[in-house]
Amino acid sequence: MKRIGILGNIGSGKSYVARIFGYPVFNADKEVNKLYNNNKTIFFKLKKVLPEYFGKFPINKYDVSKAILEDSSNLNKIIKIVHSEIRNKLMFFLKKNKKRKFVILDIPLLLENKLNKKDDILIFVQTKKKDVYKRLKKRKNFNKNLFIKFSKIQLPLDYKKNKSQFVIKNDFTKKTVSKYVKNILEKI
Repeated sequence: MKRIGILGNIGSGKSYVARIFGYPVFNADKEVNKLYNNNKTIFFKLKKVLPEYFGKFPINKYDVSKAILEDSSNLNKIIKIVHSEIRNKLMFFLKKNKKRKFVILDIPLLLENKLNKKDDILIFVQTKKKDVYKRLKKRKNFNKNLFIKFSKIQLPLDYKKNKSQFVIKNDFTKKTVSKYVKNILEKI
């Protein structure tokens, strides 16, 4: 099994690109949402360290955002609790798909959390900043301050691009992205 890691900016279309590959995708954002909605253990751990923000289950994303915006140190507390469970889910996903030719890792902080392996194939999704911001503003829960905080914990985009073996220039059309994906799959 070869692991393909998808890198890029917030809102660059990493999840969209990951789905186009047609192989099993580990989508960390979706897994976090599942934890917030279904995992009472995570809720109780968050409630223990941040009781003023987490009062009822399921966890509301608004409460998470509020905790992060009111105190930057809360982000690290949340990450410490949530990311350990996401690592467990990733290990289960990899074990379950070990006979597959490829697996796609759609993990926003793949490099930052050192979840990548030396022989992973890294693909950088490049988009124009104005297109990213335009797309993000359309999201119902978009918060510019939250976007800035999350951007600060990410490695510089140039670093991610330089670490990548391939670059997909995402114009948000299926035709273009599919062409890039087909070309990459032929080369690996």
